[in-house]
Amino acid sequence: MAHSDVAKDLAKQAGEIIKKNFTLNCNQEWKDNNTPVTATDLAINDLVLKALKDAYPEHSVLSEEGDDFSEKSEYVWICDPVDGTHNFSHGIPTATFALALTQSGTPILSVVYDPFLDRMFTAEKGKGAFMNGKKIHVTESATLQRTVVGMGKLKEVRNLHPLLEAIKAHGGTSIVGLSIHYMSALVAAGEFSASLFGGRSVYDMTPSKLLVEEAGGKATDLFGNVPERFDRDQEGQLCSSTVLHGEIMALLNKVSPVKS
Repeated sequence: MAHSDVAKDLAKQAGEIIKKNFTLNCNQEWKDNNTPVTATDLAINDLVLKALKDAYPEHSVLSEEGDDFSEKSEYVWICDPVDGTHNFSHGIPTATFALALTQSGTPILSVVYDPFLDRMFTAEKGKGAFMNGKKIHVTESATLQRTVVGMGKLKEVRNLHPLLEAIKAHGGTSIVGLSIHYMSALVAAGEFSASLFGGRSVYDMTPSKLLVEEAGGKATDLFGNVPERFDRDQEGQLCSSTVLHGEIMALLNKVSPVKS
């Protein structure tokens, strides 16, 4: 079975678990970083680890709720079992399953799946980006005016809070707190103009990177650099249309200058 078929099959299985367990008053525990984890996160994590190690014993897996990782592995799968656990665990149906495959640190396959609306976003290196088999492309807008920018984890790498007001001043709208992969997938689909993630965890960024780039966009860290590897921690991520990337980076540098 091709890597892409394995990834899509896992996404469907994970989606069934997410839908089955979606309920109000969801039981959750809190991790040391003050983020929630549910039985659903752990069940999907276990599913992914077992399936991928059975299919590809020589591959490594990096996943939010438990890894099987070796720096010596050429191929590394990167998974966020439930991206948007806050939403999922509080009755908001906007969580996604996200999975990417890297080869020597370069993303070559990406899947982001919304099980609630059955939206499967996929990309393979050099083959374009798709939603449910239909090709997608980033927005052609040359301005932030009347566009939507998504953000997540606003202070870990850079202070993104001032950017909220700056985008508003430029006639745009910001959305905070959804699944970062869902917002990035919507960048790839041309619905959002950009998404910014202020954390360092690769499972929150690597699937989005390939998806947006294969849709004609651009992905860098929050300092405008392209990381050498996408199976290691990052300095945040900005995904956007190629046209708007420079404008958003300049705006971020203006309102949240880097300390020397």
